[in-house]
Amino acid sequence: MGENKFRIEPERGNQPRVKESSGGGPTLFSGIERRLKLENYFEEGFPVQYLPKILFVMLLGLLYISNTHYAEKTVRRIDQVQSEVEDLRADYTTLKSDLMFASKQSEVARKVKAMGLKESLQPPTKIVVEE
Repeated sequence: MGENKFRIEPERGNQPRVKESSGGGPTLFSGIERRLKLENYFEEGFPVQYLPKILFVMLLGLLYISNTHYAEKTVRRIDQVQSEVEDLRADYTTLKSDLMFASKQSEVARKVKAMGLKESLQPPTKIVVEE
């Protein structure tokens, strides 16, 4: 039978291992780990009593992230609707000016001339009914 290749490294005291960056000094995360002394919490296993608090903070983080995405999506939708409103307002102004031009008396007279109608040269008379 083969020999057991799994080896457990002997402990080197209670000093945390510090990984060094390519610059030669301690990294940011190793400094944070050294100050918080997280290894003490996990010596006897995972601390289950903190699990509800950790899950609650994770839930709040997820809600915060989803709320941010929803707000950004809403802002994009508002921008899109505003550009559509500007386009519709421009179309409305153009159509209104075309209608105003087409309803002028000279334009109406020019268009009905093809039907054989012509503009009356006499002003309208007022009909008064006496009782």
